[in-house]
Amino acid sequence: MAAAAVLLRALRRLCRVLLFLSQFYILSGGESTDIPPYVMKCPSNGLCSRLPADCVECKTNFSCVYGKPATFDCTVKPSVTCVDQDFKSQKNFIMNMTCRFCWQLPESDYECSNSTSCMTVSCPRQRYTANCTVRDHVHCLGNRTFPKMLYCNWTGGYKWSTALALSITLGGFGADRFYLGQWREGLGKLFSFGGLGIWTLIDVLLIGVGYVGPADGSLYI
Repeated sequence: MAAAAVLLRALRRLCRVLLFLSQFYILSGGESTDIPPYVMKCPSNGLCSRLPADCVECKTNFSCVYGKPATFDCTVKPSVTCVDQDFKSQKNFIMNMTCRFCWQLPESDYECSNSTSCMTVSCPRQRYTANCTVRDHVHCLGNRTFPKMLYCNWTGGYKWSTALALSITLGGFGADRFYLGQWREGLGKLFSFGGLGIWTLIDVLLIGVGYVGPADGSLYI
């Protein structure tokens, strides 16, 4: 009995060691269990024609006319499964889409990065180079990520109505300039009593038409 118990304990230890070695082998890359990242965007057994653009590869139709509907020969990527209208599995299919490059899409079909380092209140209005990415469900020709020049349109949370109200009521004390983050101009108005009223009137007009904005260069909300 004692020998059997010792043998049983030895077998248990051996199983634990083998289990540890198998897990270490998998985690170290000995057995690849990686799933392509695009698979997470691809619904399983859905219609091939409804798959997102990241799930398929289509051949360019050089005979298509810009802005007109066109057909493209497409193939699903590896590890992606889809069906046709008869619910039969397929790999190659024809997709209908509008003939246009990704950078020619309307603004609602892509997302762009924002910049908080450019001045939105300037003359002329500044632009910045944004990196834009087409939305998953939109199909187009060319690179799905592209640069584009956009107008600076970020906001720091300053309200135009608040700035104008302060300029009308407490502009003689520089409250409007202090609110907009323009401390030097605010101190100048405070110690000059609003430039004897002249500076106050000018600021009411400039803030009213939006010429004077926040010091950080952002837009009003």
